Amino acid sequence: MKIRGPSYYVLDADNHLVPVDMWTWAMWLEGANRHVADTGITSQVRVSTVFIGLDHRIFGDGPPLVFETMIFGGPLDQEQWRYSSWDDAETGHKAAVRKAREAIGQRITEENGNERP
Repeated sequence: MKIRGPSYYVLDADNHLVPVDMWTWAMWLEGANRHVADTGITSQVRVSTVFIGLDHRIFGDGPPLVFETMIFGGPLDQEQWRYSSWDDAETGHKAAVRKAREAIGQRITEENGNERP
């Protein structure tokens, strides 16, 4: 089994990954807007997706896992997913919001009157 060492990334102006050393990453994090999305479901449940910039793919091959979605509160509290790109993180955030709403039985009424979870 291949174990990977720490890898650090920042985002360019188009939200693409740029590999950097640890010090550059740490300095960049201090002033960066790392939020991909943040959705309040209720006053007790929130879904947050952020760029963490530290590769969490410790074992095996594949692209770096540097974005994270986490649910705070409710029955899915602390559930999390990780992604390799901004676009995947946006898609994953929307999926986590649906899961969090389903877990608490919240339904959304669309403008046309149809309900969806």
